[in-house]
Amino acid sequence: MTSAALVGFASNSLLTRAALATHELDPATFTLVRVLAGAVTLVLLVALRGRPPSERGSWPSAAALAAYAIFFTLAYGRIAASVGALVLFGAVQTTMTGVGLVRGERPTPIDWLGVVLAIVGLLVFTVPGATAPDPIGLTFMALAGACWGVYSLAGQRARDPLAATAGNFVRALAPVVLFAAVSMSSRHVTTPGVLLAVASGSLASGIAYTIWYAALPALAAWRAAIVQTGTPLLTALAAVAFLGESFSPRLLVAAALVIGGVLLTVLPALHRRLVS
Repeated sequence: MTSAALVGFASNSLLTRAALATHELDPATFTLVRVLAGAVTLVLLVALRGRPPSERGSWPSAAALAAYAIFFTLAYGRIAASVGALVLFGAVQTTMTGVGLVRGERPTPIDWLGVVLAIVGLLVFTVPGATAPDPIGLTFMALAGACWGVYSLAGQRARDPLAATAGNFVRALAPVVLFAAVSMSSRHVTTPGVLLAVASGSLASGIAYTIWYAALPALAAWRAAIVQTGTPLLTALAAVAFLGESFSPRLLVAAALVIGGVLLTVLPALHRRLVS
């Protein structure tokens, strides 16, 4: 489930890039369509499964989800993709690992080695292509990462991932509608842009976030943070495969470091669980 969720996160990055980088849709409209599509899809799935929901999400989780979507969209037009990935997942790491340590989680030395390797891999991937970042964009992306970390931490308590995610998306519509209403960006709407936003919200966000909530109860907070460092690399590899972007030796080295670091943190825990 974790792997499937990460594929969804990477797909979401590609869909967002395709819509905003080509100006098929303005950021405010993209965010609104994305969250609305996710809410509609998840509410229908809850209705079709034939049993009442055991939980309905929460306003704090919805606020974190909406803030993540809004800040990520605002940052996207002001900060380069490479440094943006570093800031986003650096903030996710700091938030989730910090909370995990406060809760009493204690990674082993081999786990810390995996964390270091994954972070080095992310640095190898992002820093050489980074330019001096826009400070406002940098702040927005850091806030987006912190909000996503908070939203992920809330998912560790989910008993009904589908219903919880549906409730969070429905509640998140209120702040997103307000954001779209007060946004000063000019409106630009095209059919391809709307379709990209719908795919982002329905599949890459709504369903992928449900899968993520289903996986989170089995993950320590710091481990849930470290596995997400693979998302920028998955996005880059998918861009090579589907968008014709070039493959570089730096990407290969970064992928090896991140994958190695994630495996160091995941495989020992998996082994202990299977043995027990």
